[in-house]
Amino acid sequence: MASVNKVIIVGNLGRDPEIRYMPSGDAIANIAVATSYKSKDRNTGEQKELTEWHRISFFGRLAEIVGQYLKKGSSVYVEGRLQTRKYTDKDGVEKYATDIIAEQMQMLGGRQGMGEGGGMDDSGGYEAPPQRQAPAPRPQMAAPAPAPRPAPRPAPNFSDMDDDIPF
Repeated sequence: MASVNKVIIVGNLGRDPEIRYMPSGDAIANIAVATSYKSKDRNTGEQKELTEWHRISFFGRLAEIVGQYLKKGSSVYVEGRLQTRKYTDKDGVEKYATDIIAEQMQMLGGRQGMGEGGGMDDSGGYEAPPQRQAPAPRPQMAAPAPAPRPAPRPAPNFSDMDDDIPF
């Protein structure tokens, strides 16, 4: 049976990113993103807004970009997967935490304060590169010409259909 573990979050950073480096030199960035949900209370009719906080972790080049360009209050779109971890708190109690492991990130709300963007496209987005040992060489070729579009099909003529359809 196939399964899917995919999360999409659009929200605002509650604090500046926390950047750390592993002994290998790879960057890790952690952010907290707030999302909100508005609903109407059935009894009072009053509008209520519920805020949910999400812990998101970035790795490698994507973590470096997060540390360089995102700040508290930044709007961000993140795609990733859920990962639950088990830990023991300072009182010795085992606890569980579910984090989002980011695989793709898009900065929202304009390009204020951005310089030369290595790895980013013009829309401010960045996708984590696939994890592999060495990059494959890219052949230098001209882009192929677009294929001609097929002629549009005529609309079906339902008046030609037989009236003895059994359903």
